[in-house]
Amino acid sequence: MFAKSTEELTELGAQITTKEIKQQPELWEEAFDNYSAQKSAIATYLRKVIDEADGQVVRVIFTGAGTSAYTGDTVTPYLNRHGDRKHFRFESIATTDIVSAPYDFLEPDTPTVLVSFARSGNSPESVKTVELAEQLVHNLHQITITCAPDGNLAKHATGESRNLLLLQPAGSNDKGFAMTGSFSCMALTALLTFDQADEVAKADYVATIVNMGHEVISREAEIQAYIAGDFDRITYLGSGSLGGLTREAQLKVLELTAGKLATIFDTSMGFRHGPKSFVDGKTLVFDFLSNNPYTRQYDVDVMEEINGDKIAQRVVAIGTNQENNFSGDNFAFATGDTALPEAYQALPDVMFAQTLALLSSIKVGNTPDTPSPSGTVNRVVKGVILHDYAG
Repeated sequence: MFAKSTEELTELGAQITTKEIKQQPELWEEAFDNYSAQKSAIATYLRKVIDEADGQVVRVIFTGAGTSAYTGDTVTPYLNRHGDRKHFRFESIATTDIVSAPYDFLEPDTPTVLVSFARSGNSPESVKTVELAEQLVHNLHQITITCAPDGNLAKHATGESRNLLLLQPAGSNDKGFAMTGSFSCMALTALLTFDQADEVAKADYVATIVNMGHEVISREAEIQAYIAGDFDRITYLGSGSLGGLTREAQLKVLELTAGKLATIFDTSMGFRHGPKSFVDGKTLVFDFLSNNPYTRQYDVDVMEEINGDKIAQRVVAIGTNQENNFSGDNFAFATGDTALPEAYQALPDVMFAQTLALLSSIKVGNTPDTPSPSGTVNRVVKGVILHDYAG
C-alpha cells in the first residue's frame, strides 16, 4: 500500500488513510518542534495551576470520545510513574462517561486540569464535557490538545487564560474516517507536556520512534504476511500503557473493516480470565511487548501459553528484542531501543496496528477511506441528544 501510486490507492478507496498512516513519523517531528517552541509557556501555565491549588494535589483528567479517549488510556499509566506526582494525579475518563453521569466523575472541590483530546473539536460529548466541568468544578484549568484550529474546542480555548491551547500539526487533522496521525500526535504532545524526563531524553525518544515508524513502512510486506491466511478474528494484548493502546489497536480493525472482522482487546494478564475463550482456529493474536523487564515477563508468558495451546492461527509479539523474547513469531523493531518507555513505544506500535487494519480492510473488500457502507457510523458522531444538568 505504501508503495502504490495515488491513482492505485484512489481506486482502492484507500488513498487518504494510507497517506495519513505513512506521514506520521514526519508529524511526530513537527509535534516535537511545536512542543519545544511552547515549552516555556507550558511550564508557566502548569506552575500557575500548582500555585492556585494551594498545596492540594491537582487532578489531571485526560478526556475525549472514542480514539481520543484511548489516547488518555495510553498515556495515563506512564505518567502516573513519570509525571510530577507531587503535584498531579493522572486519570483517563471518556467524555461519554462524564456527560452521562457527571456526578460520578467530576469533583467540585478538587483542583482539576481537564485535558481535552480532539481531532475536530466538534464531537458533541467533548463540547458538553467542557461545559459541565466549567459548571461544576470550582478550580478548573484546561488544556485543549486538538488538530483543528477552527473546531469548537479550539475556538473556546482561544484567548482564555485558564485554557492552554496546544494545536497539533496541520497534517494530523485526519481527513480519513479513522483517526491515525491525530491519535499519535495528541498522545505525543501529552507525554512531552507532563513527562518529567529532561529535554535531551525527550528528543532521543522522539528520534527513536521516528526511526521505528519508518521501519513499519519499510516492512509492510511482513505485516501483509500475517493476514495471508483464512482468519476472521484479531486479538490485541499488552500491559501498562501498551495495555491502554490495545483498545485503539482493535478499534482500527473494527472501523476499517466495518466490523467484518471480530476483535477483542485485553491486558496480557487479564486475558486468561475468560476473554481467552475468544481464541479459535481463525484468530490472530498480537501482543505489544513491554520494554520493562518485569512487565515483559507477563507479556511473554501469556504469548507462550497461547502459542502452546496450538489453537490460534497465528501468535505474534510486537516490540524490541532483549534477553527475554517470545519463542514464536516476532515483529521485532531493528531500530528500537530497550530503554524506550512504553508510552512512546506505543506510537510505532500503533502504526503497526493501523497498517494491519488497513491491509485487512482491503482483504475483506472494504474501502478504508469510507469504510461504513451504511453510513450509520460517522467521522464526527451525529444524532447525540444533550441534556441540561442542574446538579
